Amino acid sequence: MRRPTHVLGLVVLLAGCAVGPDFARPPAPAVVQYGDAPTPAHLAPGAGEPDQRVLPEATLSAEWWELFHSPALSDSVQSALAGNQTLAAAQASLDQAEETVVQARAAFFPQIDFTGEASRQQSAGVTTSLGRRPRRLVNLFTLGPTLSFTPDLFGLTRRQVEQAEGLASNQACQLANTYLTLTGNVVAQAIGVAGTRLEIAAVQQIVDDDERNLALVKDELDAGKAARTDVLSAETQLANDRAQLPPLAQQLSVGRHALEVLLGRLPAEWSAPDFDLAEITLPGDLPLIVPSALVRQRPDILAAEGQLHAASAAVGVATAEMFPQVTLSASFTQEALATDMLFPGSSSAWQLASSLTQPLFHGGRLASARRGAVDAFRGAAATYRQTVLTAFQQVADTLDALVHDADLVGDQREALDVAEQSLALQRMSYREGKSTLLQLLDAERLAQQARLGYARAATQRYQDTAQLFVAMGGRWWEADVGADTTALCAPEPT
Repeated sequence: MRRPTHVLGLVVLLAGCAVGPDFARPPAPAVVQYGDAPTPAHLAPGAGEPDQRVLPEATLSAEWWELFHSPALSDSVQSALAGNQTLAAAQASLDQAEETVVQARAAFFPQIDFTGEASRQQSAGVTTSLGRRPRRLVNLFTLGPTLSFTPDLFGLTRRQVEQAEGLASNQACQLANTYLTLTGNVVAQAIGVAGTRLEIAAVQQIVDDDERNLALVKDELDAGKAARTDVLSAETQLANDRAQLPPLAQQLSVGRHALEVLLGRLPAEWSAPDFDLAEITLPGDLPLIVPSALVRQRPDILAAEGQLHAASAAVGVATAEMFPQVTLSASFTQEALATDMLFPGSSSAWQLASSLTQPLFHGGRLASARRGAVDAFRGAAATYRQTVLTAFQQVADTLDALVHDADLVGDQREALDVAEQSLALQRMSYREGKSTLLQLLDAERLAQQARLGYARAATQRYQDTAQLFVAMGGRWWEADVGADTTALCAPEPT
């Protein structure tokens, strides 16, 4: 009895061994800021524009789009989460990856099957010295369960499960990233629609000014104080400014259609709301998490980490395939020459068997497979590092953009106020004959540039604010993305 006990103990001992590398999470970058200089804590444009404060290590709301205090915007985000097809496809991919993990784990258990076989065989006739033996027809019926089991001696199954779990983690983080990207795109499109409408309103105001100028010049012509060429110049200016409206209308149409598709709607069955930038509140507080926390929260970085984990496990799989594999099998069958003789005890048969396979020569395939797995791991590590670099670049660019946005929107507001005052004075001066039409048109052109510049600067400030919330990771794990997603993607909340 000692020998089987020793063999069983050896199998159990070997089953605790898993060859190949054990995965370790890459360390966070040892930096305390995102750019080459600290971000100012207070962004104050002046000129009556709202201030913003950068709050290091502050907590961002999971439903960050609510910070814009726009019911239409919030409704659009919720509709997109319910109807977006890219998000649905990402969820299906995660479900498939989870089933792959279940399939991989099944190798830990014995495989039990029930088999049945029926055969009919005719033997050849044989002539001997005693005479000729005739041909015979033989029927054979076999029925019963079979069992097979491959102990995980060197960790092949464990590494395969680990690889499947790494890929499932990657898919879960891809789903979270799709969620975050979707919410960011919906907010960006809504703000873009509002910004385009603001530009259209600015151009329409310019056209209204042109029409007033034209009427003023015509009055001056009737009074003999202006030439016909002045009227033509005013008409040309009006026509040129009107020509800016169709491209902006097309831009608005494209933005609306893009938003409708994000919500999973056909443009013919749903129309995007008329977002107004004046009805969207610019968030005053800008949470900024530390760089070491960013790499544990951003879903694109976590997705790259999941892919890296799967690549590490693949090295273990390729290594384990170079070691011996033991297979244990057993069967208990009923065998008989006729079906009515299958179930008596005399028809019972059983078999116990074991086999050992040690790879010896495969033409270099196994060693090449392991080297290829190592190469894939190196590539996944480089992809992970590049993802981190890109994420930090995105945050640094957005923070710098917000600083520049504050300066720009303040300057554009001042320029607009001055240009509108100058235009009003030039219009009065022209009416009194103290200035020329050229001076009036110059003043109008400056006012036009200031209006459009302010509209674009204000819109960009909203866009960059939303982009910062997305770049911070959006605290997606606190939203309704799914329990499986949070468990598999494993963020580390601050």
